[in-house]
Amino acid sequence: MEKTFAMVKPDGVQRGLVGTILQRYEQKGLKLVAAKLMNVSRELAEEHYREHASKPFFNELIEYITSGPVFAMVLEGENAIKLVRLLNGATKVEEALPGTIRGDFATSTTCNLVHASDSPESASREIKLWFPEL
Repeated sequence: MEKTFAMVKPDGVQRGLVGTILQRYEQKGLKLVAAKLMNVSRELAEEHYREHASKPFFNELIEYITSGPVFAMVLEGENAIKLVRLLNGATKVEEALPGTIRGDFATSTTCNLVHASDSPESASREIKLWFPEL
């Protein structure tokens, strides 16, 4: 079984969408194997988004992800990485199709509710970063 990292970002937690989002993953057959509600330190945020460090939106991204609690999770299932990304929808809110989490609930590209690992390598790195006990 494949494992992936996913996160409900501060806007999703603040809007009370954690249960709705988790339900979508579980209804697709994914199993929740680890989860925690937490405030993200600047250090963790910078390490998580390190590939964007040279981009102009990096500081805005760090400010956003540290602005309130997030719901971090590890999901498991057949093709978990691809399935979570499909359920989440396109990153740009105007490209997110109805029926996806972002298409149904996101209000802006900056505050786009959810994060998901994009490859087996990033899933492994992000799971170790957010859940070192696993």
